[in-house]
Amino acid sequence: MKIKILSMLVASCVAYSASACTGISLSTTEHDYIQARTIEWGQNDLNSKLIISPRNHAYVSTMPDQKKGLKWNSKYGFVGISVSDDRFIADGVNEEGLTAGLFYFKNYGSLEKYDPNDTKRTITDMDFNRWMLSQFKTVAEVEQAINKIKIVPVYIDAKGTPSPTAHWRVADKQGNNIVIEIMNNGEVNVHKNTAKVLTNAPDYQWQVTNLNNYIHLVPGASQGQKINDVNAFSFGVGSSFLGLPGDITPPSRFVRAAFYVNSAPIMKTEKQAVSQAFHILNNFDIPIGSEFSAKEHIPDLPSATQWTSVIDQTNGAFFYKTMRDSTIKKVDLTKIDFNEKEEVKRPLDSGRFHVIDVIDVIDVTGGL
Repeated sequence: MKIKILSMLVASCVAYSASACTGISLSTTEHDYIQARTIEWGQNDLNSKLIISPRNHAYVSTMPDQKKGLKWNSKYGFVGISVSDDRFIADGVNEEGLTAGLFYFKNYGSLEKYDPNDTKRTITDMDFNRWMLSQFKTVAEVEQAINKIKIVPVYIDAKGTPSPTAHWRVADKQGNNIVIEIMNNGEVNVHKNTAKVLTNAPDYQWQVTNLNNYIHLVPGASQGQKINDVNAFSFGVGSSFLGLPGDITPPSRFVRAAFYVNSAPIMKTEKQAVSQAFHILNNFDIPIGSEFSAKEHIPDLPSATQWTSVIDQTNGAFFYKTMRDSTIKKVDLTKIDFNEKEEVKRPLDSGRFHVIDVIDVIDVTGGL
């Protein structure tokens, strides 16, 4: 039943173009690597939770017909944030610094059809992050293993209509960063994330090619010039990137995020990079009303951007803030005992609206 409920939520989300996730990648001169992202869902509260999962934990993927799919035991503990179902990790990092995040891929993602006679090596797309985070420590290991499993969609109805799926950003603390896209009924495409950005549809290569339309945009202010007998001048800082797209469509967010990442100052410390990531992603915080026409009911949510996360892969830290609480919270993976027996599932916030610009460190020194 949970699988069916989730598929309905996913379908509703994409139908209203509410899955407007934006991801960026930053680094420092000391080779600290930062992965950050927002997650949007405008229809209802995702009920996301902070998930702390230990080593040697037994997993099983539930198939669309409720059969048991791939079974595995985790090699590494990880921390992540779930969506709709505690089993489904939208973004996370494991103790070896591997990160994995899903970004909805409307109209382009196309997975292999589910075969009820071949379930032992099959997982659903919503289990893919959990499988990667619990099994691998490098991007190379993920690339080697992905062809050994079958990834299938959740089905919305008895007719076998697949729910919208995702593409994935995977990065390790050695600086390797890829985008995995599964298209054309199961064809796996792996791209190096050279743009250091990921949003949603169209496909990654199209998004990178589209950057060619914006090569004239540079930081700062344009120099004045004489136009006929008019001495024209810049009204202020920013005139050199006049025309940077400001809407919330995936292509526009991709261009805008790439511009901000490219124009970021040189950062020497991981603290600078974490701070910069939050500042950049503040530009992608989507007000709930902008996703609905005037005649539609607007859900009772503070924001379509339900949470923002920033992961310091190198130093093992997971930061996040939510739509109800802008306090930046930190989970220190180095202080977690990943030898505990059970997963920990915590609310991301108190559920009450709260605004304060400080870092609140979550105490995990006592283990899970």
